[in-house]
Amino acid sequence: MIEAIGNQYVVARPVYSANAFGEEHKKKQRRHKTFLDHLKQCCSCSTQKAKRIALSSFPIASWLPAYRIKEWLLSDIVSGISTGMVAVLQGLAFALLVTVPPGYGLYAAFFPVIIYFFLGTSRHISVGPFPVLSMMVGAVVVRLTPTADTADPTVSNSSVGNDSALDDHKVMVAATVTILSGIIQMLLGVLKLGFVVIYLSESLISGFTTAAAVHVLVSQLKFMLQLTVPAHTDPFSLFKVLISVFSQIEKTNIADLVTSLVILFVVFVVKEINQRYKAKLPVPIPIELIMTVIATGVSYGFDFKNRFKVAVIGEMKSGFQGPITPDAQTLQDTIGDCFGIAVVGFAVAFSVASVYSLKYDYPIDGNQELIALGVSNICGGLFRGFAASTALSRSGVQESTGGKTQIAGLISAIIVLIVILAIGFLLEPLQKSVLAALALGNLKGMLMQFTEIRRLWRKDKYDCIIWIMTFIFAVVLGLGLGLAASVAFQLLTIVFRTQFPKCSMLANVGRSNIYKNRKDYSDIYEPEGVKIFRCPSPLYFANIGFFKRKLIDAVGFSPLRILRKRNKALKKIRKLQKKGLLQVTPKGFICTVDCVKDSDEELDNDKIEELDQPINTTDLPFQIDWNADLPVNIVVPKISLHSLILDFSAVSFLDVSSMRGLKTILQEFIRIQVDVYIVGTDDDFIEKLGRCEFFDDEVKDSIFFLTIHDAVLHILMKKDYSTSKFNPSQEKGAKYDFTVNTNGGLRNRECQVSVETKF
Repeated sequence: MIEAIGNQYVVARPVYSANAFGEEHKKKQRRHKTFLDHLKQCCSCSTQKAKRIALSSFPIASWLPAYRIKEWLLSDIVSGISTGMVAVLQGLAFALLVTVPPGYGLYAAFFPVIIYFFLGTSRHISVGPFPVLSMMVGAVVVRLTPTADTADPTVSNSSVGNDSALDDHKVMVAATVTILSGIIQMLLGVLKLGFVVIYLSESLISGFTTAAAVHVLVSQLKFMLQLTVPAHTDPFSLFKVLISVFSQIEKTNIADLVTSLVILFVVFVVKEINQRYKAKLPVPIPIELIMTVIATGVSYGFDFKNRFKVAVIGEMKSGFQGPITPDAQTLQDTIGDCFGIAVVGFAVAFSVASVYSLKYDYPIDGNQELIALGVSNICGGLFRGFAASTALSRSGVQESTGGKTQIAGLISAIIVLIVILAIGFLLEPLQKSVLAALALGNLKGMLMQFTEIRRLWRKDKYDCIIWIMTFIFAVVLGLGLGLAASVAFQLLTIVFRTQFPKCSMLANVGRSNIYKNRKDYSDIYEPEGVKIFRCPSPLYFANIGFFKRKLIDAVGFSPLRILRKRNKALKKIRKLQKKGLLQVTPKGFICTVDCVKDSDEELDNDKIEELDQPINTTDLPFQIDWNADLPVNIVVPKISLHSLILDFSAVSFLDVSSMRGLKTILQEFIRIQVDVYIVGTDDDFIEKLGRCEFFDDEVKDSIFFLTIHDAVLHILMKKDYSTSKFNPSQEKGAKYDFTVNTNGGLRNRECQVSVETKF
């Protein structure tokens, strides 16, 4: 019964052990589905299921019929045009990261958008090249390029014809990697394995993208300075590139350097204005487009290519090339890299999509997103594009300029198509240093994540450590190995957290049924001889030893050591009693000799197995109070603890090894007459113990209680009624029902016996 009194409540119910509750409230018989049941359900077919599968496989069929033409079309057109212009520039810029000719970046900005329009579930993300993925693909391309010297894309345009075969090889590798990454994504989606992204935490993704931004920054230095830098893909490659850059810094092309610095300064300033006044600006200022038009015009008008020997984009082939067949050897050599690219691409896209889905209140499907991205990358790779995900800045443009649906994405693809088919030649005089500067201009958000370290440290030190180590791994080892090492380290931190849990001692707070860490509160009450120990993590083979050590520290003694000392003392008492040297009086033991002790050799010969057994005094004509005075020269540590409560409400599982360790702990306490109670476990926990034959004559299933307060009240009842005036038959048939008074006392409702808790 629950009775409300103002802002307080009074609960009247029996004190429940797990067994008592199970007897009074019978569980329903439930049939759990087997694997065969799930398989039948998966293979069954109906009209509704077919319709549901069709709608989930082609989300466009759900939102397009409900499209509000009058309200949304104009906004989508404006957004699509703005996003398309940004996509063109980012496609050209990020192609440099892949070390392929810039024109192929347009293919990566076109085909994935078309596919995602039909298969994607997010209405706001802009699919296309992403700098982190471009760097990861570029690392694979460089590794599989025949020679480092000829692999540099900054060579002058006069040698393009001689290097066309090398460029074709690079494009083939990039396309093959993209196709395989897409296949992996599609398979993960079909198999409903979208949950793999949960192994990439927010801290890991943040640290990884920041490290990738550093890699992008370093990789663009050769374009900004127009230096011939050998490619490196092994660990410490970033530092080797820096050494190569600074060793030939005197060869810098001043025109490229000045141009890129001016572009960077203007882009950063205008982006800051866009951010600060975004509420007042109808649309963000398209500074990338403006600077591209100006830089192209200046480069063409003043003939920068011939006068200052700058590197320009060069010939832009119009139209599309035929699809390619992936290289089988490349598929075998890059499967590990492709898996990392697939997971990172999906993780970034899904995290951005999740932000917009929460903001605009519509659902997204992670598995369908995997399929959409997978098919997008397969099609993009077949037509010589490279891996696509979503660029944060480009998606921000699509959303901030009023984009409502993927119609905006379709419009942006049309803008890219126009550049590919008709006006791409206008960008031929554009310096590569300008593209490098534009690529760096999109990294501000990722680089600014350095400022989040202090905030992250205040929130969670483990997350901050994950961020720092991920950043270090990705910078030092490279993006591929760095990602693998970061995931391994993150999983290691989870093991570390559970292996060394923050156990605590609890106490009653405010004379209520609330129990908190005794160190955090001053108004605490602890029943005499009762300790409450909380374990906040699962128990398994790696932490059961730590749990035992923390428990021993909390209670202040080792039960095994006490047990062994008592068994040794019992052996001496038996010898004294057999020799008639020991008398028992109401006041205690009286030894008739002054000194009796065993030889050291005899004590050392005691078998440890015998000392660890339960204390058996049935052969003695008296009972031994181990906390009273014992005969001369028999010293056993006295303990005031008579009851120990283990709060397992946070213990979600335990394995066989920890089960054996837990049983040993319980037996050690029980054998020294300390009652142990376990509270807060669910029924599955107890059932698993039963299946594993955990219970015996010593450790019984009656030690489980629903709550800490139930166990405390049971202990107080057991202590008080052991000396009560009721006869045994009355006590056995009585049912004790207590309520918590507002003054913190306890009142027995059914037996009409007033029992006050004296903490």
